[in-house]
Amino acid sequence: MSLDLFQYDKMMERAMRTVVREALTKAATDGLPGPHHFYISFRTSFPGVRLSDALHARFPEDMTIVLQHQFWGLAVQRESFEVTLSFSGVQERLVIPFAAITGFVDPSVKFGLQFKPDLESAEKPGVLPVPAARPPVTQPAPSATPAQPAHEGPAEVVALDAFRKK
Repeated sequence: MSLDLFQYDKMMERAMRTVVREALTKAATDGLPGPHHFYISFRTSFPGVRLSDALHARFPEDMTIVLQHQFWGLAVQRESFEVTLSFSGVQERLVIPFAAITGFVDPSVKFGLQFKPDLESAEKPGVLPVPAARPPVTQPAPSATPAQPAHEGPAEVVALDAFRKK
């Protein structure tokens, strides 16, 4: 077997993460059309991930968030995205590097991607912000305008196993 000097597997991972970035950018700009909604799984201890200590204690390794009805301030950068979600009535701002994502699903159209955390990107200086410790999360003003109509209830954390073929 020949040696893959082009590293096609890494090219594919980067290309698939671009799909996630573009979907989130569209949602940040235009909102989520029709029945579209996203389940995003990520490694909570991955370098550059920022979430409150309370959330990190509840989800020390992996977490899945749902962007559907109740999210605010979705902002997409080149290497990460930020969003505010409500957990048990408390708004939390999360920062998630794309390299930390392990899964992306839009169940409304039966679309899903799975990733390995991109540890190489995390180790390269300048690619991802790598804080020495998780900085405190600042809470947005309660009058923040939601990206989608707000509905009562906490954010939902689900396992992606429900969408996998058995």
